[in-house]
Amino acid sequence: VRGTRDTQMMRVARWPRGVLLAMAPVAALQVRGLGGGVRRARVECAVQGPDGKAPKLLVLGGTGYLGREVVRRAVRRGYKVTSLSRRGANPQAGDPLMDTVTWVAGDATESATIRPLVREADAVVHAVGLLFDSASGLDNLNLIVSGSGSKPAEDSTYDRVTRLTAFNAIEAAADKPRLPFSKRTPFIFVSAAEAGWPDVQFGDVVEGRLAPEWLKRYLVAKRQVEAKLNELSSTLRPVIYRPSLIWSPTKFDVLPIIPVFNLASALGVPFVDRTVRVGTLADAIVAGLADDDVQGVQRFPEIDQLAATLRKP
Repeated sequence: VRGTRDTQMMRVARWPRGVLLAMAPVAALQVRGLGGGVRRARVECAVQGPDGKAPKLLVLGGTGYLGREVVRRAVRRGYKVTSLSRRGANPQAGDPLMDTVTWVAGDATESATIRPLVREADAVVHAVGLLFDSASGLDNLNLIVSGSGSKPAEDSTYDRVTRLTAFNAIEAAADKPRLPFSKRTPFIFVSAAEAGWPDVQFGDVVEGRLAPEWLKRYLVAKRQVEAKLNELSSTLRPVIYRPSLIWSPTKFDVLPIIPVFNLASALGVPFVDRTVRVGTLADAIVAGLADDDVQGVQRFPEIDQLAATLRKP
């Protein structure tokens, strides 16, 4: 990741009334609980915003399975993070890193909610999504497969949850006033490996003949967002991540199928990508935010490479 390697730390003390007080630069972020115990978390100020201060990052869907991992890593990297989600509550309250985040409850399908948050941000990550929308007939399964126990509302279609929320944020970011010759605003979108099926051998056949209708609608929404980002690449720096299955050791619903995907990918099946651990994807997203040379589609090899750069000492 390009940028300064200087590392600065903050000490934060939690007073009985919950007021956080920045004390002085030290080697760790310290949070003192009501019981008097102190916990530490390493914060690396490895990035800078346009004004030389900590850059401001807006994460849409920051309470979700992937979003919370992005938030954690971005805070550790030195970003000042705001999360917008339907729930809005800190999913890991009491965690010294996560407690520094501004957690906002709101509806990203409403442009009036999105615009003021985007206006204040130096970069945006769109991690909003769902596998089964309300029209799929399978929406109750999201309680199992979402990773964060999310259940879609009755109007939670792919068009609204994926396309509309992303379009609202993209348009708001593109409309921001900017100085001549200023850098493009990084905009991260989490798409899907299957969105690239038209570009690989037999992918169009799999999608046209084998894919269920809900998956086709899912991919339509993802591709519409990708196209919108590319249209506005003169003012935005689009970074489009296309992971296959995203997993972690505790996400039991996908663990049985992980070896199948990985084996098919290793054998060269062109329309199956290797799976990606959620932490690896989150690392890659934060790395992509800071590197001005990163743009366009990132499949699993690029995701691995970007994640590795973030982990370098």
